[in-house]
Amino acid sequence: MKLLSKDDINKFLGLINHWDLNGNMIEKEFILQNFVEALSFMLKCGIEAEKLDHHPDMLLFGWNKVRVTISTHSLGGLTEADFNLALQIDKIN
Repeated sequence: MKLLSKDDINKFLGLINHWDLNGNMIEKEFILQNFVEALSFMLKCGIEAEKLDHHPDMLLFGWNKVRVTISTHSLGGLTEADFNLALQIDKIN
């Protein structure tokens, strides 16, 4: 696994749905119907992350919002695995 160049990052950003680049991470805020749906979404994200063996940071706030932040912590930046996880998470919601 290798870090992506800025050009590669921009290319991959065009392939995912409304994720924002924030330094060396990508992140997206999801607004769910209620607290239970937000918890369910987080669990589904966790299951996908386990399948890919790549784990995001997730924050549940405001009773129905989940912020998902993805990067490859061990390399200190973004890799193709980050964008693959983002694509899988977008399929959940």
